[in-house]
Amino acid sequence: MSGAPVRPVRVVVCDDQTLVRTGLVTIIGAQPDMEVVGDCADGRAAVDLAGRVRPDVVVMDVRMPVLDGIEATRLLAGSGVGDPVKVLVVTTFNLDEYVYEALRAGASGFLLKDAPPDRLLHGIRTVASGAALLDPEVTRQLVGRYASRIRPSDRGDREIPLTPRELEVLRLIADGLSNSEIAAALVISQETVKTFVSRILSKLHLRDRVQAVVYAYRRGLVS
Repeated sequence: MSGAPVRPVRVVVCDDQTLVRTGLVTIIGAQPDMEVVGDCADGRAAVDLAGRVRPDVVVMDVRMPVLDGIEATRLLAGSGVGDPVKVLVVTTFNLDEYVYEALRAGASGFLLKDAPPDRLLHGIRTVASGAALLDPEVTRQLVGRYASRIRPSDRGDREIPLTPRELEVLRLIADGLSNSEIAAALVISQETVKTFVSRILSKLHLRDRVQAVVYAYRRGLVS
Protein backbone atom coordinates (compact mmCIF):
# COMPACT_ATOMS: atom_id res chain seq x y z
CA MET A 1 0.00 0.00 0.00
CA SER A 2 1.57 3.26 -1.09
CA GLY A 3 1.67 6.28 1.21
CA ALA A 4 0.35 9.73 0.51
CA PRO A 5 2.20 11.65 -2.22
CA VAL A 6 4.95 13.94 -0.98
CA ARG A 7 4.11 17.62 -1.40
CA PRO A 8 6.63 19.40 -3.61
CA VAL A 9 8.91 22.04 -2.15
CA ARG A 10 7.26 25.38 -2.89
CA VAL A 11 9.81 28.00 -4.01
CA VAL A 12 9.78 31.74 -4.66
CA VAL A 13 12.62 33.14 -6.80
CA CYS A 14 13.73 36.73 -6.28
CA ASP A 15 16.38 38.29 -8.56
CA ASP A 16 16.36 41.62 -10.38
CA GLN A 17 18.19 40.22 -13.42
CA THR A 18 15.54 38.84 -15.76
CA LEU A 19 17.78 36.27 -17.42
CA VAL A 20 19.04 34.94 -14.09
CA ARG A 21 15.56 34.82 -12.62
CA THR A 22 14.14 33.06 -15.68
CA GLY A 23 16.97 30.53 -15.59
CA LEU A 24 16.40 29.77 -11.92
CA VAL A 25 12.65 29.41 -12.43
CA THR A 26 13.24 27.03 -15.36
CA ILE A 27 15.74 24.85 -13.50
CA ILE A 28 13.68 24.65 -10.31
CA GLY A 29 10.34 24.23 -12.08
CA ALA A 30 11.65 21.24 -14.03
CA GLN A 31 12.12 19.22 -10.83
CA PRO A 32 9.34 16.75 -9.96
CA ASP A 33 9.75 17.48 -6.25
CA MET A 34 9.68 21.28 -6.58
CA GLU A 35 7.16 23.92 -7.58
CA VAL A 36 7.87 27.58 -8.33
CA VAL A 37 4.94 29.44 -6.77
CA GLY A 38 6.11 32.91 -7.74
CA ASP A 39 9.00 35.10 -8.84
CA CYS A 40 9.83 38.77 -8.44
CA ALA A 41 12.55 41.36 -9.03
CA ASP A 42 13.05 43.13 -5.70
CA GLY A 43 13.10 42.44 -1.97
CA ARG A 44 9.88 44.29 -1.15
CA ALA A 45 8.01 42.24 -3.72
CA ALA A 46 9.59 39.08 -2.26
CA VAL A 47 8.32 39.91 1.23
CA ASP A 48 4.82 40.67 -0.07
CA LEU A 49 4.75 37.58 -2.31
CA ALA A 50 5.98 35.27 0.44
CA GLY A 51 3.29 36.64 2.72
CA ARG A 52 0.64 35.67 0.19
CA VAL A 53 1.84 32.27 -1.04
CA ARG A 54 3.84 31.04 2.01
CA PRO A 55 6.64 29.22 0.17
CA ASP A 56 8.92 26.67 1.78
CA VAL A 57 12.03 28.45 0.46
CA VAL A 58 12.79 31.86 -1.01
CA VAL A 59 15.81 31.91 -3.34
CA MET A 60 17.08 35.44 -2.77
CA ASP A 61 19.54 37.68 -4.57
CA VAL A 62 21.39 40.27 -2.46
CA ARG A 63 21.67 43.49 -4.46
CA MET A 64 18.24 44.54 -5.72
CA PRO A 65 16.24 47.74 -6.06
CA VAL A 66 13.49 48.97 -3.71
CA LEU A 67 14.56 46.64 -0.87
CA ASP A 68 17.80 44.66 -0.94
CA GLY A 69 18.05 40.97 -0.17
CA ILE A 70 19.49 41.53 3.30
CA GLU A 71 16.58 43.61 4.55
CA ALA A 72 14.11 41.31 2.81
CA THR A 73 15.72 38.33 4.53
CA ARG A 74 15.48 40.08 7.90
CA LEU A 75 11.76 40.69 7.34
CA LEU A 76 11.17 37.10 6.25
CA ALA A 77 13.45 35.17 8.60
CA GLY A 78 14.84 37.52 11.24
CA SER A 79 14.88 36.81 14.95
CA GLY A 80 11.68 38.79 15.60
CA VAL A 81 9.62 37.09 12.88
CA GLY A 82 6.86 34.93 14.34
CA ASP A 83 6.49 32.56 11.37
CA PRO A 84 9.80 32.77 9.49
CA VAL A 85 10.31 31.67 5.90
CA LYS A 86 13.50 29.82 4.95
CA VAL A 87 15.79 31.91 2.74
CA LEU A 88 18.58 30.64 0.48
CA VAL A 89 20.82 33.50 -0.63
CA VAL A 90 22.35 33.19 -4.10
CA THR A 91 24.99 35.75 -4.96
CA THR A 92 28.21 36.52 -6.79
CA PHE A 93 31.41 36.00 -4.80
CA ASN A 94 32.44 39.66 -4.94
CA LEU A 95 29.42 40.47 -2.78
CA ASP A 96 30.48 38.15 0.02
CA GLU A 97 30.33 40.84 2.71
CA TYR A 98 26.63 41.22 1.92
CA VAL A 99 26.14 37.47 2.24
CA TYR A 100 27.60 37.58 5.75
CA GLU A 101 25.06 40.24 6.67
CA ALA A 102 22.31 38.14 5.09
CA LEU A 103 23.28 35.17 7.26
CA ARG A 104 23.13 37.39 10.31
CA ALA A 105 19.71 38.54 9.10
CA GLY A 106 18.40 34.98 9.25
CA ALA A 107 19.22 33.28 5.94
CA SER A 108 19.48 29.50 6.16
CA GLY A 109 22.36 29.29 3.70
CA PHE A 110 24.04 30.67 0.62
CA LEU A 111 25.31 29.60 -2.77
CA LEU A 112 27.28 31.29 -5.50
CA LYS A 113 25.53 32.15 -8.75
CA ASP A 114 28.06 30.17 -10.73
CA ALA A 115 27.29 26.98 -8.79
CA PRO A 116 26.08 24.12 -11.03
CA PRO A 117 22.32 23.49 -11.16
CA ASP A 118 22.54 20.29 -9.13
CA ARG A 119 24.14 22.21 -6.25
CA LEU A 120 21.38 24.80 -6.37
CA LEU A 121 18.73 22.08 -6.26
CA HIS A 122 20.54 20.31 -3.44
CA GLY A 123 20.68 23.62 -1.59
CA ILE A 124 16.95 24.19 -1.91
CA ARG A 125 16.18 20.67 -0.70
CA THR A 126 18.62 21.04 2.19
CA VAL A 127 17.18 24.35 3.36
CA ALA A 128 13.60 23.12 2.90
CA SER A 129 14.34 20.13 5.14
CA GLY A 130 15.27 22.47 7.97
CA ALA A 131 19.04 22.08 7.68
CA ALA A 132 21.50 24.88 7.02
CA LEU A 133 23.58 25.03 3.87
CA LEU A 134 27.20 26.09 4.18
CA ASP A 135 29.75 25.47 1.48
CA PRO A 136 32.95 24.79 3.50
CA GLU A 137 35.42 26.54 1.21
CA VAL A 138 33.22 29.56 0.65
CA THR A 139 32.47 29.73 4.37
CA ARG A 140 36.18 29.95 5.20
CA GLN A 141 36.77 32.69 2.65
CA LEU A 142 33.54 34.53 3.36
CA VAL A 143 33.48 34.81 7.12
CA GLY A 144 37.23 34.49 7.56
CA ARG A 145 37.87 37.51 5.37
CA TYR A 146 35.65 39.64 7.59
CA ALA A 147 36.59 38.12 10.93
CA SER A 148 38.60 41.15 12.01
CA ARG A 149 35.69 43.45 11.26
CA ILE A 150 32.94 41.37 12.88
CA ARG A 151 34.76 40.05 15.93
CA PRO A 152 34.20 42.05 19.13
CA SER A 153 37.30 42.63 21.23
CA ASP A 154 37.95 40.99 24.60
CA ARG A 155 35.30 38.33 24.30
CA GLY A 156 36.63 34.85 24.84
CA ASP A 157 35.80 31.34 25.98
CA ARG A 158 35.05 32.46 29.55
CA GLU A 159 31.68 33.89 28.56
CA ILE A 160 30.62 30.91 26.48
CA PRO A 161 28.62 28.23 28.34
CA LEU A 162 30.15 25.25 26.54
CA THR A 163 32.39 22.41 27.63
CA PRO A 164 35.90 22.23 26.10
CA ARG A 165 34.74 19.44 23.79
CA GLU A 166 31.72 21.43 22.68
CA LEU A 167 33.95 24.42 21.98
CA GLU A 168 36.15 22.18 19.87
CA VAL A 169 33.16 21.01 17.85
CA LEU A 170 31.93 24.59 17.46
CA ARG A 171 35.31 25.66 16.06
CA LEU A 172 35.19 22.82 13.53
CA ILE A 173 31.66 23.79 12.50
CA ALA A 174 32.92 27.34 11.96
CA ASP A 175 35.73 25.97 9.81
CA GLY A 176 33.05 24.54 7.52
CA LEU A 177 33.44 20.87 8.40
CA SER A 178 30.50 18.52 7.94
CA ASN A 179 29.40 16.09 10.68
CA SER A 180 31.30 13.25 9.04
CA GLU A 181 34.46 15.37 8.79
CA ILE A 182 34.16 16.43 12.42
CA ALA A 183 33.69 12.78 13.42
CA ALA A 184 36.85 11.81 11.54
CA ALA A 185 38.85 14.71 13.00
CA LEU A 186 37.85 13.93 16.59
CA VAL A 187 37.69 10.13 16.15
CA ILE A 188 34.09 9.92 17.34
CA SER A 189 30.89 8.68 15.72
CA GLN A 190 28.64 10.88 13.59
CA GLU A 191 25.82 10.29 16.07
CA THR A 192 28.03 11.72 18.82
CA VAL A 193 28.76 14.73 16.65
CA LYS A 194 25.04 15.26 16.09
CA THR A 195 24.53 15.16 19.86
CA PHE A 196 27.26 17.76 20.37
CA VAL A 197 25.82 20.01 17.65
CA SER A 198 22.35 19.78 19.20
CA ARG A 199 23.73 20.68 22.63
CA ILE A 200 25.70 23.61 21.23
CA LEU A 201 22.69 25.06 19.44
CA SER A 202 20.51 24.57 22.52
CA LYS A 203 22.98 26.09 24.99
CA LEU A 204 23.70 29.10 22.79
CA HIS A 205 20.06 29.55 21.73
CA LEU A 206 20.98 29.29 18.07
CA ARG A 207 18.70 28.15 15.27
CA ASP A 208 21.13 26.27 13.05
CA ARG A 209 24.74 25.79 11.94
CA VAL A 210 24.75 29.08 10.04
CA GLN A 211 24.11 30.97 13.24
CA ALA A 212 26.75 28.83 14.98
CA VAL A 213 29.36 29.92 12.41
CA VAL A 214 28.49 33.58 12.85
CA TYR A 215 28.57 33.18 16.64
CA ALA A 216 32.00 31.53 16.57
CA TYR A 217 33.52 34.30 14.47
CA ARG A 218 31.91 37.05 16.51
CA ARG A 219 33.32 35.51 19.68
CA GLY A 220 36.79 35.17 18.18
CA LEU A 221 36.87 31.36 18.42
CA VAL A 222 38.28 31.04 14.92
CA SER A 223 40.35 33.30 12.71
